[in-house]
Amino acid sequence: MTESRPRLLLVGLDRYTLDACVRLGVDAVVICGSATWDDGLVSIPPELTVIRVDDQVSVEAVLMALHRSGLGADDFDAVHTSDEYSMVTAGMLARHLGLPGLDPQTAVRFRDKSVQKAAVRSAGLPAARCVVVEDVFSVSDLHELPFEPAVLKPVAGAATALTSSVRTIDDLRARSEEYRRNKTGQRTFVLEEHVVGDEWFVDGIVFEGELLFLAVGSYGDPCLTAIESGEPLWLRHFDPVGEGWAYEKARGLVGAALGALGLRDGSFHMELFHDAPSGTLTFGECAARRGGALIHEQIQAKFGVNIAECAVEIALGRRPRIDAKVSPDVFGGCYLPGRPGTLLGCPTAADLLALDQVRFARIEHPVGTPFPAGPAHTSQRVGQFMVVAESIEQLTGRFEEVRQWFDERLWVLPDGLTTRGKRDFQREWRPDADFGDTLWR
Repeated sequence: MTESRPRLLLVGLDRYTLDACVRLGVDAVVICGSATWDDGLVSIPPELTVIRVDDQVSVEAVLMALHRSGLGADDFDAVHTSDEYSMVTAGMLARHLGLPGLDPQTAVRFRDKSVQKAAVRSAGLPAARCVVVEDVFSVSDLHELPFEPAVLKPVAGAATALTSSVRTIDDLRARSEEYRRNKTGQRTFVLEEHVVGDEWFVDGIVFEGELLFLAVGSYGDPCLTAIESGEPLWLRHFDPVGEGWAYEKARGLVGAALGALGLRDGSFHMELFHDAPSGTLTFGECAARRGGALIHEQIQAKFGVNIAECAVEIALGRRPRIDAKVSPDVFGGCYLPGRPGTLLGCPTAADLLALDQVRFARIEHPVGTPFPAGPAHTSQRVGQFMVVAESIEQLTGRFEEVRQWFDERLWVLPDGLTTRGKRDFQREWRPDADFGDTLWR
């Protein structure tokens, strides 16, 4: 008798989760929202079933789509998502359908930053204090900052979007006016105590409360610093042999924080702040999914571990088999920033891969994409690339060389040009362009 294949209800598109389902022989039904579908960056394997919805974060939209498709609890073994914004949605679906999945209350602790910090601090762990701003459009009732300096961020955001430093009450009022003027969709924010130190990140796998794997790394600059300075974000992983002290320091806080937040099964991405002079480590934030950027690719290159595949196995109730093989090389990822204006052309991923030491590259935006003046969040980039090196110094030097090479071949039509200015730009971009009358030449 042939054993039936497991069936998984997936909310949202994630290239490595989809690939893991195909390789593991999982019959996945993928819920895809309109925004993700229209973006088109992630290809959906033909082996998987796609159900399109207006909004994949809406429980109502997903349930209606499942009913239209004639699917119910009996058609699935579990519910899973790798999408930050769909965590609570997936938890609610799992509970409603009576299927294994992230508990909704646990999901809330991983989405709401105020709830998260309260849970971590209640467990006696070091974390920033925070105050909820119910409506960032109206801060007139605040006459002074609860912390100076403070960090203002959405209560349930991601990718450092709409996050900024505020040093005075006037800074807060100016930010409030900006968000009101721009009709910002998110209005519930938090003001957090500013924590100093290098920003670390930890990605790992936990099963039945046991920490099976973790990879610790560091951003070149804290995410908020990179955003405010306009410098491209870069990150690399610590070596568990040569830099084992970082793993020893992080492991205890990571385990205790996961326990306080209630995550017993799945993957996670945690950010910590390390104050080198004092040696202290402070909890920053945590998500119940692996990290973004090129963290997945770096972990595969450095450790030989596929975190997305582990997460799918755990969603199906299986203990993943993890056989980490650590490479002695230094692996790091770096963003390829754009320039204000409209993207007209840039090197391809294949062009980048042809460069020495580049091991992975992804161009994420097509021709015609507009880029505003100044980065607004860590996802605002043309693409990313990963470098392998023998030392941190060689890694950062190669980052700079590749970024410069890319920028020299990046063509962006600046905003605000007159028609004459656009003609001049085209003559530079395409020297063969000719706007004259060639009849009498």
